[in-house]
Amino acid sequence: MEIFVNEHVEAYIYQQAKNGNQISGDAYFVHSENDYFICAIADGLGNGPIANQSAQVIPDILKEFHHETVDELLMRCNLKMMHKRGAAVAIVKVDFTTKTVQYSCVGNVRFYILQDQVNMVYPLPVMGYLSGKPQKLKMHQCKYQTGDLFFLHSDGVVLKSPKSCLKNSKEPYKLSQNVIPTINHNDDATFIAGRLLL
Repeated sequence: MEIFVNEHVEAYIYQQAKNGNQISGDAYFVHSENDYFICAIADGLGNGPIANQSAQVIPDILKEFHHETVDELLMRCNLKMMHKRGAAVAIVKVDFTTKTVQYSCVGNVRFYILQDQVNMVYPLPVMGYLSGKPQKLKMHQCKYQTGDLFFLHSDGVVLKSPKSCLKNSKEPYKLSQNVIPTINHNDDATFIAGRLLL
């Protein structure tokens, strides 16, 4: 498990390939600047190296263009999916100055944020996947408070009750430890469990 910590964010990143595969068909990206944090998960269609080839487009693009909006980044990723199998992709960007979270997703990568240990925000993704074809996008934005938990995951992670899982965990390391035993080993699985510190 990878750990990402700075003054603004504490996050735990877990990735597991499908049973029998050495390479995951998922990819992820985590990065922070002085005024924002960005993370993303891409779930390539299928599994193994061919799925990974599509998924890897996302971290490659975000490394270079992470300063752009989530929708601008998704459009860039979509263009690069031409002649590839395609991927479900979610991007989350946290603005420390305005204390807002922006989220945009195409496909079955899920995102939850538990605000003030009470309210669960679960923005609905756009159905489908990035494939190079024209794509409708829908960016969601919400406010956050210091200490809010968030969880981003591919479909290899299945939470029966996301709200109770986040509420009972209280902090991101505990959340990650509660989720790992529930993961389906017959699919690629990736998650980012985090807490916003400032």
